[in-house]
Amino acid sequence: MKHLLTQYAAYNIWANKLIIDTMKGLPAEALDMPMQSSFKSIRETMYHTWCAEDIWLQRLMKSDDPIWAAITFDGNFEDACNNWETSSHDLANFIAEQEETTLAEHLHYTDRRGYPYSTPVYEVLHHVFNHATYHRGQLVTLMRTAGATTIPGTDFIGYVRLENKTV
Repeated sequence: MKHLLTQYAAYNIWANKLIIDTMKGLPAEALDMPMQSSFKSIRETMYHTWCAEDIWLQRLMKSDDPIWAAITFDGNFEDACNNWETSSHDLANFIAEQEETTLAEHLHYTDRRGYPYSTPVYEVLHHVFNHATYHRGQLVTLMRTAGATTIPGTDFIGYVRLENKTV
């Protein structure tokens, strides 16, 4: 299980970086262009994805009071992208520091509305990586809508092929 989670964490870092690098190349006005999706813009979708990774990391680290990072964030878009990359790396580091048995233990936490839950750590991590994949897909569509013409592929198999040096 740990090997698979480690691989997913590495894939998440790789795929996030590809999307982040593409977003950083967009004109500033494209980031806030109103669009129909789960969130109103590229910026809002990216902030949601970053903040979700970050709050799950806080929960995994057993923070007494996890907060949604955007609430206190006062940086620019590049800063937010850098924070997202940091959260992704921190998730990978969290996994690296765990024993196999710890990954199967239940994490007790409350959601943002205050509802309590208990979920095995490995299922939380699986959710975090799946959630990021879902929103990266949305970001691809939003960037195309905003006029981006060169968007990298972020499929897991692409990562695996690159890591294994196969084509």
